[in-house]
Amino acid sequence: MFSQTAEYALRAAVTLAARPDEALTAAELSRQTQIPTDYLFKVMGQLARGGVVTAVRGKRGGYRLSHPPQQTSILDIVNAVDPIPRILHCPLGRPAHEHALCPLHAHLDATYAQIERTLGERKLHELIDPTMGPDPLGALNLPTLSPSTDPEAPTP
Repeated sequence: MFSQTAEYALRAAVTLAARPDEALTAAELSRQTQIPTDYLFKVMGQLARGGVVTAVRGKRGGYRLSHPPQQTSILDIVNAVDPIPRILHCPLGRPAHEHALCPLHAHLDATYAQIERTLGERKLHELIDPTMGPDPLGALNLPTLSPSTDPEAPTP
């Protein structure tokens, strides 16, 4: 359902949320999240354009969240990098479906709408386990992508 980019964006955001008073460098984020550095720059650029993170320049520079984790929804993060698709027009193109979705696409779109509502209701701080300390993903055995892995492939 979610792309690798969305997975990476969530990993980075959770890591930043666990250390809200610090700007984390790309190298530190890459190490903690197991996101390849080159791909991390792409993800962080998308999150910055989406208003989720801010790039901090200087000796103590890096990335930090633009808003407190209590105000940042999971949907904010996902929408910044790979928005949930919605079905606005029936892709079958039949005249009978011109003004309303067919039952198949109406049900699919209702599912997408529910996912959007759920992600919009959940805030970033809910994904932080205080027992994990400043490295919230540290206890996980996250897979590291090899250079041949397609970063746009959906996560299982």
